[in-house]
Amino acid sequence: MSGGDIAGLIAAVVFAVLVGFIAIPLVKLGRVLDSTRDAIKEASDGITPILDETATTLQETNKQLARVDVITKNVADVTGNVSALVALFAATVGGPLIKLAGFSAAARAAFRAAGGFGSRKPRGGSH
Repeated sequence: MSGGDIAGLIAAVVFAVLVGFIAIPLVKLGRVLDSTRDAIKEASDGITPILDETATTLQETNKQLARVDVITKNVADVTGNVSALVALFAATVGGPLIKLAGFSAAARAAFRAAGGFGSRKPRGGSH
C-alpha cells in the first residue's frame, strides 16, 4: 500500500463517519415531519365539522335576523299608526275638552263672584 492508498482509505472512513453523523439528524427530522403531517391531518379533520357547524349557525342566524327585521318593520308601522291615532284623538276630542274646561272654569268663577258654590267658609279654627 502506498501513501496515496492510505490517505484515500482514511478519507473514505472519515466520509463514512460524516455520513453517519448527518444521517442521524436527517432521520430525526423525518420523524418530526411525519408527526407534523399527522398533526395537520388531525387538525384538518377536526376543523371540517367545525366549519360545517359554523356555516349552519350562520344560516340560522341570518334566518332569525330576517324575522327580527320583519318584526321591527311591523313595530315601526304600528308605532306610526298609534301616533296618527293619538293625533286624531287629540284633534277630535282635545279641542272640545279644552273648550269644556274653559267653560267650567268660567262658570265656577261666575258662581264664586255671585256668592255661590265657590264661597265656602273655612273649616276648623275658632267658633
